[in-house]
Amino acid sequence: MLLVAGGLGLHAEQETYGEIVNAPGEISPPLKWKYGYKDGDRNNTIGSLRGNNPAPAALAPPSTGYGPSHIAAAYGFNKISFTGDGRGETIAIVVAYGSPNIQNDLNSFCSAYGIPTTTVSIYYPQGRPNVGNTGWAQETTLDVEWAHAMAPGAKIALVVAKDASSGSLLTAVSYATSTTVKAGVVSMSWGAGEFSTEKNYDSYFAKSGVSYVAASGDVGGVTDWPAVSANVTAVGGTSLAYDSVSGTVTSETAWSGGGGGPSTYVQIPSYQVGFNINSGRGTPDLSYVADPYTGCSVYFTDPSTKASGWYVFGGTSVGAPQVSALLARRASLGNAGITQFNAKAYSAAKTSYATYFRDITAGSNGYPTIVGYDMATGLGSPNAAQIVLITK
Repeated sequence: MLLVAGGLGLHAEQETYGEIVNAPGEISPPLKWKYGYKDGDRNNTIGSLRGNNPAPAALAPPSTGYGPSHIAAAYGFNKISFTGDGRGETIAIVVAYGSPNIQNDLNSFCSAYGIPTTTVSIYYPQGRPNVGNTGWAQETTLDVEWAHAMAPGAKIALVVAKDASSGSLLTAVSYATSTTVKAGVVSMSWGAGEFSTEKNYDSYFAKSGVSYVAASGDVGGVTDWPAVSANVTAVGGTSLAYDSVSGTVTSETAWSGGGGGPSTYVQIPSYQVGFNINSGRGTPDLSYVADPYTGCSVYFTDPSTKASGWYVFGGTSVGAPQVSALLARRASLGNAGITQFNAKAYSAAKTSYATYFRDITAGSNGYPTIVGYDMATGLGSPNAAQIVLITK
């Protein structure tokens, strides 16, 4: 779920569909796995029209995308106590194939933005992949760099599936919370369309005391799994205009490419009663910058060409690792317990909505934005400094 903007022009990563190779007892019939979306004729024009929304300017010269200081200010990470930087917590980034250059790329990213780097712990629960994949290497790099940028005190565990099959990725999800990794937050920037037996796999996202976060998808108004699982926090997409001079968000609207909508197979969970008027579980739960035209800077080395450089990445996979970082920071302050984050978030919204969320009331992903909860942006964008104070 990654959109890429490179150079002066924007282009979406080519959409690929691959049949899932299913392990015995895994999902059947095979799913059509979605990765690296491209919205057909809307390619390059999704989100805000270029003429109406000037490209963001980074404070540092690496690229035209937002840097960590921009995003930290836009979502309130810069107001979180330094003791809540994620220390003592582990964020597991679950991907397929991985990237052989991830540590060097992270080091370059951190150096450019003045962030202390960290050593990424890499795990291959099924053995090292036999081949590389540029698209998944991009996803890996985005997720690791931005999870670390937003929770610099947390340990980053990269759990690499040997391929992009459902069986391999779900095995990696389970391994992420094993006694070897011990992740308290699992970030998943991948997904597939809904299927009739999806609830049979909820147990993969139900370990007590662990938060599971997934990108909602990059096809507007389409509901994806595993984001649609009631045990997962689904992160949708926005177009963000942040003024680095005044240090303020000048606008944030629903991104047209953000996944979302009511589930066909998962009934509404109790925590959404009073918000969601549908009988099916609604996604997303909250939203974050995703429009590639207002995207985030990433330093990336292509494993095929060996070329390194700066890119601007978009898609709902920008938000998933950053919301995972936010939950790790909440945990580092001692405010995360065994109660699922979604239940706590919706409960907080009932009592003091504006304290915890920036309501997004403009734009559409096919579903309209309205005052309060909607299926374009969920509860809205998180106020990080307040989210971390939601008690267990």
